[in-house]
Amino acid sequence: MAEIRFDGKVAVVTGAGGGLGRTHALLLAGRGAKVVVNDLGGAPDGTGESKSLADKVVDEIRAAGGEAVPNYDSVATMEGGANIIKTATDSFGRIDILINNAGILRDVSFLKMPEDSWDIIFSVHVKGAFCCTKAAWPIMREQEYGRIIMTSSAAGIYGNFGQANYSAAKMALIGLGQTLALEGKKYNVHANTIAPIADSRLTATVLPDDIRKKLKPEYVSPLVAYLCSEQCEETGGLFEVGAGSFFHLKWARSAGSTLKTDEVSIEKIAENFDKIIDMSSAKPMGSIQESTMSFLENS
Repeated sequence: MAEIRFDGKVAVVTGAGGGLGRTHALLLAGRGAKVVVNDLGGAPDGTGESKSLADKVVDEIRAAGGEAVPNYDSVATMEGGANIIKTATDSFGRIDILINNAGILRDVSFLKMPEDSWDIIFSVHVKGAFCCTKAAWPIMREQEYGRIIMTSSAAGIYGNFGQANYSAAKMALIGLGQTLALEGKKYNVHANTIAPIADSRLTATVLPDDIRKKLKPEYVSPLVAYLCSEQCEETGGLFEVGAGSFFHLKWARSAGSTLKTDEVSIEKIAENFDKIIDMSSAKPMGSIQESTMSFLENS
């Protein structure tokens, strides 16, 4: 296969000062894309800010012969999102790729979780993706080309102890990505979501060194780059990725149990509950229309 390149394309990568964002930015730039490296430069919990993280990655890209500019705006405001995309259009004249990667952690058990730890996680992860995508969306629609990546997590798909805020936010990004895929399809604007497992500033304190070596972010970025390429037609996809493994996820529903409407009762549900939860004959659901029609067909 011929080398997949991004010559003439402009990419914005949020949270690109380290970890996954950095490797996304380096890979795209190495294949010809012009890159906006966005990073507020804060700590993993979202406190503080610094220009040094974004500047360092820009210097890496330029030293390798690529083109990049830094941006230090917060993703979590409409003004910040607009400024991030404006950096791309002012510097390079367009925006083709948006990788919503910025994120923070405020882990604590649900019992002890304060409201501000809930709010800031949603502000950075969910509102951040909204603000940046909202600014890029009309441009991509108008030029009839765009590639958008949402960064979810296994915590969003499966849940994780001590991460109720993070898990809820990451699940929200899956729904956002799927809806954008539907609304953008006729304009050749694709949206896909990844749930990566990779070593980063957010995982440095919770993963042992031997595991971290197997979870290099460089093992995730090639999938992200492919999903952002002209060659890839996938949209609305959800992918788990890490350590050299790649999985496509779809929702599957049990064969279930259908009762006559005049027989529906708590007791009937109790009698049929094992059948309701039996996944041995589960069927993937591809859309809200498919799901809805299955109810109507059985009514």
